[in-house]
Amino acid sequence: MKQTHLTIVATVLTASILVGCSDPADSVHKSETSAPKQTSAAPAGAGKTYVVSPESKIGFVGSKVTGSHNGGFTNFSGAVSVADGKVVTPTEIKIEMASTWADADNLTGHLKSPDFFDAAKFPTSTFTVTGITAAEGGTNNVTGNLALHGVTNSISFPAKIEVADASVTVKAEFAINRKNFAINYPGKADDLIRDNVVIKLDVTAAPGAK
Repeated sequence: MKQTHLTIVATVLTASILVGCSDPADSVHKSETSAPKQTSAAPAGAGKTYVVSPESKIGFVGSKVTGSHNGGFTNFSGAVSVADGKVVTPTEIKIEMASTWADADNLTGHLKSPDFFDAAKFPTSTFTVTGITAAEGGTNNVTGNLALHGVTNSISFPAKIEVADASVTVKAEFAINRKNFAINYPGKADDLIRDNVVIKLDVTAAPGAK
């Protein structure tokens, strides 16, 4: 009887390990990548410039078999161009990769290393908007070139964008595949890191000079 009980416990534990934690990327849009797209400049004198506020948040959630980690960036800047009440190009955000943080100190250092972002070699990541189109449910489909870890790809994701005289706000949650940006570190053999990483944007921009 005792042996049977131990067998059941071992089976449950094995199943738990195999299933692991749920993948946070399963609940958000997964962005496909393609070749970078051409950016277009706004006509001279047209539109209004909004500067990204330091209160904005750019975060991420990475996961592995046994759990997930939250992180983000504390140093980034950018400008949002608006014309006729809509966000237009050129709109761009630059992230200083040395400002990467994670919910564990040892992970913060590891993420900045050559295994992941290699912040010393690739100190800045840039997202440049190439187009925005209206989508269902009052959202917008944002397309832009993401330059990360020495690789530039075009990505698209749904976002909630609100434009007013005093501010522009952009909120979005979507996933990108880190391996599409040559971030290939697998993790431990018994605790592999998942390919998809959730990106969380909560950006506010206010009128100002670029």
